[in-house]
Amino acid sequence: MENLDKSAFLQHFAQLEQPLREEILAHSTFKHLKEGEEALRTGQYITSTVLLSEGLLKVYREDDEGKEFLMYYLEPGNACALSMMCSARDTQSQIRVKAVDDAEIILIPSHLSELWLARYKSWHNFVIASYRQRFEELLQTLDSIAFKGLDERLLFYLKRHVKVSGKQIRLSHQQIATELSSSREVISRLLKKLEQTGAITLNRNYIQVHDLEKV
Repeated sequence: MENLDKSAFLQHFAQLEQPLREEILAHSTFKHLKEGEEALRTGQYITSTVLLSEGLLKVYREDDEGKEFLMYYLEPGNACALSMMCSARDTQSQIRVKAVDDAEIILIPSHLSELWLARYKSWHNFVIASYRQRFEELLQTLDSIAFKGLDERLLFYLKRHVKVSGKQIRLSHQQIATELSSSREVISRLLKKLEQTGAITLNRNYIQVHDLEKV
């Protein structure tokens, strides 16, 4: 077990009952991830529920050519709902989970996660809320793909980044293009148009967001 910032854990999971938090501290595995390190990979058998105590995680799918489909982000206090479902059935992961920033994750053995559903009301509520939140985010993502043009999808993508990581988006144009299944040239052109409206400023290593609502 690695060292854990218990204060961060207690802060972000304060809604859980005290006896449950004590069990999590006693029986779970705590792991530090460096930026870019994977928490889960495609094909891996999932035996634990993943909670995030610090940092930011990206949950996505990847095709055979390496193209990524961003599903959602996990912020401190969140759980990966898909890891909950997969660990309960002891099945292989169909997703990848990567640390966007240095992160602290908590790995709860699947048998304990199942046991706590009946034992702790706060855990039951937390699991249901996690499922609901992730489902709503997936619907928003699917809507942006099915019903919106690339310019609107880019705007939705940037707004989501601002929500989870602030107004400095440290992604290259190629990274954004990969996640939106487009080309770097097209994304660069759309970003330049946004800059001309005053909504963003393009810098060498990051995008500074000013006001995406004015677009």
